[in-house]
Amino acid sequence: MYLELKHLRAVRAIHDAGGLARAAERLNLTQSALSHQIKGLEDMAGVELFIRRAKPMRLSPSGQKLLRLAERVLPEVEAVEDDLRGDESGRSGRLHIAIECHACFDWLLPVLESFRRTWPDIDVDIRPGLSFGALPALAREDVDAVVSSDPANLDGITFSPLFDYDAVFVSSSAHPLAGRDFVTAEDFRDQTLITYPVDRERLDVFSQLLMPAGVAPRAIRQVELTAVILMLVASNRGVSVLPDWVVRSARGNPDYAVLPLTEHGVTRRLYAATRSADAAKPFVAQFLRLARTEPVKLQRAAE
Repeated sequence: MYLELKHLRAVRAIHDAGGLARAAERLNLTQSALSHQIKGLEDMAGVELFIRRAKPMRLSPSGQKLLRLAERVLPEVEAVEDDLRGDESGRSGRLHIAIECHACFDWLLPVLESFRRTWPDIDVDIRPGLSFGALPALAREDVDAVVSSDPANLDGITFSPLFDYDAVFVSSSAHPLAGRDFVTAEDFRDQTLITYPVDRERLDVFSQLLMPAGVAPRAIRQVELTAVILMLVASNRGVSVLPDWVVRSARGNPDYAVLPLTEHGVTRRLYAATRSADAAKPFVAQFLRLARTEPVKLQRAAE
C-alpha cells in the first residue's frame, strides 16, 4: 500500500465535510475525481474506508485509522509548508547571533527589541557560549550573525561595519589618576585591572594599548557583569577600560572619573559578520540598519 498526502487530505476532508460533494469543493477537485481517488485508495488497502450507505457518509473502522494518521501528520506538514512559504517571502527565518564582546548586550538588546516589532516571526537568539568559536559556527550555519571588532578575510562571509566607539578608562573619582587629562599604558603597571572574563587578546585595553607597550597591570580581576565592574570601580577596588556606550551612566556621576586612553584616544570599530548569501535577506538588512543606528543613541547619551 502506497499512501500519499493527498489520500490523507481526502480522508480528513470527507470526514469533516460529511460527504463527497462538499469535500471535493474544499479540495478544489471534482466530485468524480475525489470519488476515483478514494476508490483507488480502497483498492490498494483492500478494505472499505467509508460506509457509503450511511447518511451522512462516515468512516469505517479502517477509515478511522487513516483519519487518526491524518490528524497527526497533516498539521505538522502544513506547519512546515507555512514556514517554507514564510522563508521564501522573507517573512520568517532565523537570526541567531554570537557576540564577541560582553558589553555588546548594552546596545544589542534594544536593537533586538526594535527588530522584534517589525519581524515578529523571525526566530531570534543570542549565543554567547559560542563567542570565541563564533566565525566557524557562522560558516557551519550554527549561527547567522557574529558581532566582532576583528574582521577577517573569509570566503562566503561578509563583514558589515556597524559603528565606531572609544575605549575609555574608568576609575573612582578618588583614584590618584582621576585628575589626569588622559592615561597611558605605563599608568596601568601598579593597577588592579577589572575586565570581563575573556582572553586578553580579545580585550581592547590589552590588544590596543598594553600589549604593544609591553606593559602588564599589577593584577587582573575578572567580572562577568558590567554593573558589577562599575560597582567595584566606584568602590576604588580597581580600574577598568570599557566602551564609551557602557559608561554613559558614569559620565557626570561624581563617583566616577572617565578618561581617554592616551592623548589621542583609542577608537575601535564593530562589525556584523553574516554569510554573504544571507546579506540580501530583508530581515538581515533590517537588523544591520538597526545595529548601526541604535548604538549611536547610547553614545549620544554618554556625551
